[in-house]
Amino acid sequence: MATVASEAAASGTPGASRLLEVRDLHVEFRTRDGVARAVNGVDYSVDAGETLAVLGESGSGKSVTAQAVMGILDTPPGKITSGEILFQGRDLLKLKEDERRKVRGAGMAMIFQDALSSLNPVLSVGEQLGEMYVVHKGMSRKDAKAKAVELMDRVRIPAARERVGQYPHQFSGGMRQRIMIAMAMALEPSLIIADEPTTALDVTVQAQVMDLLAELQREMNMGLILITHDLGVVADVADTIAVMYAGRIVERAPVHEIYRAPAHPYTRGLLESIPRLDQKGQELYAIKGLPPNLMNIPPGCAFHPRCPMAQDVCRTDEPPLARVTYEGLTAERRSACHFWKETLDASR
Repeated sequence: MATVASEAAASGTPGASRLLEVRDLHVEFRTRDGVARAVNGVDYSVDAGETLAVLGESGSGKSVTAQAVMGILDTPPGKITSGEILFQGRDLLKLKEDERRKVRGAGMAMIFQDALSSLNPVLSVGEQLGEMYVVHKGMSRKDAKAKAVELMDRVRIPAARERVGQYPHQFSGGMRQRIMIAMAMALEPSLIIADEPTTALDVTVQAQVMDLLAELQREMNMGLILITHDLGVVADVADTIAVMYAGRIVERAPVHEIYRAPAHPYTRGLLESIPRLDQKGQELYAIKGLPPNLMNIPPGCAFHPRCPMAQDVCRTDEPPLARVTYEGLTAERRSACHFWKETLDASR
């Protein structure tokens, strides 16, 4: 027996462990060519010690949502048009810039996608790590350098004391990403946002970086938002997955439920496009077509031009992110699909 509740998202009752709650967030980019609706009503929450993985193709709104949460959105052309971002109970969008700046680093921090371009090439890594303590803690340069060595040791950079004076280009890609993790961890924030932290790293280094993040998260009981397009990366580390498409969350569920039986055709397509050892030599599945132009998102369900299950209602009526209950599924799930039941049936 299947039922659906029509409410848009489960905001839940914030408990003592609730770190972040994003409510109905909308972000636009105003350009000469028109208005790009990059984020269109995103809702999610993260608790202490929880890992939320945000998945989707490039251009789905994952990073823009994270930048809005961090308060580092390029304005103009970007603009938050509506919504709430509650961090430890405070709406960040109502804070003055100097108050918002105090939250960054100490309350929440971000690990960026490209470590080489994110680090300053003319400052040693020790100076960049130590700057956090000089600015936020008022430490002397000498004490800040000692803290930088401790951080490099903590993220397992070999010979940290000897390498603290070296520059970013003298480190490998994996070591640079560890430095970015160290910078994010410096002030022991409650929440870390990791934006594609393993991009351009080989598989072995990817695993090492993800293991390091998971270990530090357990030690500090942090919340972690992991932004990625790679379902394989999050399988062992995420608690909850939110799948984004055209600026909306189209499915949200515990990680094991998503892998067992996706409730949205887009999620199903992402899973089927993962290479599998038991299908060696077969053609790799790919979702047909391209993501929509954010200046001209199609009416109804934005995924309908690419969806193999699309019907007339999908072309006219936008499906809400509705609660899904299904026999054999024990956890709360949500799907923005008119035919979530049929998708689940086909996945099981």
